[in-house]
Amino acid sequence: MSDASAIHLATQAMVLVAKLALPILGTSLVVGVFFSLIQSMTQIQDYSFSFLPKLIAVALVLFFTGNWMLLQIQQFTEGLFNSIPHLVGGG
Repeated sequence: MSDASAIHLATQAMVLVAKLALPILGTSLVVGVFFSLIQSMTQIQDYSFSFLPKLIAVALVLFFTGNWMLLQIQQFTEGLFNSIPHLVGGG
């Protein structure tokens, strides 16, 4: 396995991780900012106020995008396994 192959695989893996994490982190960020604005407008000083809505929002995102996420991981893994002979140098 050459250095270029290793860098290419690492780049693909990092792009996949970013692509899979973006819906979850984005939803958590948007819901967290929204409820922080509500907290600042109403002057509620409860740290657990935004926890349950964020938990529900992330669970919904995982419910609706989980199939796509698993498909992306499966395709990456199959591509990785199929490229093993090329990476080892046998073909």
